[in-house]
Amino acid sequence: MSKHGKKYNNAAENIDRTKLYELAEGITLLLDNKCAKFDESVEIAVRLGVDPRHADQMVRSTVILPHGTGKEVRVLVFAKGEKEAEALAAGADFAGSEEIINKIKEGWLDFDKTIATPDMMGEVGKIGRILGPRNLMPNAKLGTVTFDIDRVVKETKMGKVDFRVEKAGIVHSLVGKHSFGQDKLVDNVSAFVEKIISLKPSSSKGIYLRSIVISTTMGPGIKIDPSHVRSLLKA
Repeated sequence: MSKHGKKYNNAAENIDRTKLYELAEGITLLLDNKCAKFDESVEIAVRLGVDPRHADQMVRSTVILPHGTGKEVRVLVFAKGEKEAEALAAGADFAGSEEIINKIKEGWLDFDKTIATPDMMGEVGKIGRILGPRNLMPNAKLGTVTFDIDRVVKETKMGKVDFRVEKAGIVHSLVGKHSFGQDKLVDNVSAFVEKIISLKPSSSKGIYLRSIVISTTMGPGIKIDPSHVRSLLKA
């Protein structure tokens, strides 16, 4: 059984584990119970009423958080010629074709997100066994295989996050930093949940949005009332 530190235990004592908090109330509680000296990330876990074993119930997409994630994202673009120049001009940290692919084959992985033009996917596929297990493979379904390099690079640098439901029916994501404060975190969480709701599979039966929990990197989870978040989004 894992043991928690004093700050965690003190924070946990201030949280009613049986209560479903309204969003703003829950975030206030999260902010008031800081557990680390560094600027902790704020994370969300949403449990859905889906069975990911069925392809038609796989919830997977991207969302642009209004205030970003607070995390510096290193973007690599697989492209040639004008598209390579476009990527660098848009803010990509790295861009290139065969020389970048060879560098990755040699063990270089100093990037967080990848984007590719469609004509590069044949070559990128050769390093799929390296990128795939690390969730670094460009994916057309997530919009990261495209000729619209300028837009996608800028969105990614701004704080676009990709997510997918896990085997247990839970979606995890980063939604900001402790330093964002109340309003920005409410905006980011709302945007994330709104996107999740919009992706409800038609084959999903019963309650779709089953639970929402927010937490900081080192802090305890705080349960948020899904019905309250729904009402906020409708308003």
